[in-house]
Amino acid sequence: MAVQKSSTSAKVLYRPIGLISSILGGLVAGMIFKQVWKHAAPGEKSDPPKPLETEYPFKEILLAAAIQGAIYSVVKTIIDRQGARMFERATGEWPGS
Repeated sequence: MAVQKSSTSAKVLYRPIGLISSILGGLVAGMIFKQVWKHAAPGEKSDPPKPLETEYPFKEILLAAAIQGAIYSVVKTIIDRQGARMFERATGEWPGS
């Protein structure tokens, strides 16, 4: 597969789209993580632990952070890639490098 070089104008035009999709991706990832955590840790404390909450063991806080990071990374990658594909279909140019 040939690497397609994008123009400066495509990169500039894509910036607002990329910013909006990143914000939406963060919101979607947060919602997915909360649902995953509710199923992974059912009971009274179904909300994910925050780093400064002393009632959770450190291992549980690290596990929650790792799961949240993985979910965020996957969701962001999917949204960024699909946004770039839609931009390419609309403009004929790939917005990346």
